[in-house]
Amino acid sequence: MELKITSFNNYFEIYGTLNRKSVNLFQQEFSNIFDEIDSLTISLEGVERMDRFGVKAITELSQLALDKNKSLTIIGYGCNDLYNHFKTGDAA
Repeated sequence: MELKITSFNNYFEIYGTLNRKSVNLFQQEFSNIFDEIDSLTISLEGVERMDRFGVKAITELSQLALDKNKSLTIIGYGCNDLYNHFKTGDAA
């Protein structure tokens, strides 16, 4: 399934596959998001697959939120690879 991003205010839902082919769409959608808002919630419930490029894109968005002192909340069961990445010391 292709990557699809829907939004309502500061709440975004991600559907499909976040991989090397679709990561550019994800990065474009969120490239300047923290210039516009202070708090962002992303639901990964609809993510079917995510490769290392998708995990890296989410990690970079998380780091951007920290750098700009903004709030990023990631919800949903989306992908074990992402969960495991943030659970390990690599994300710290």
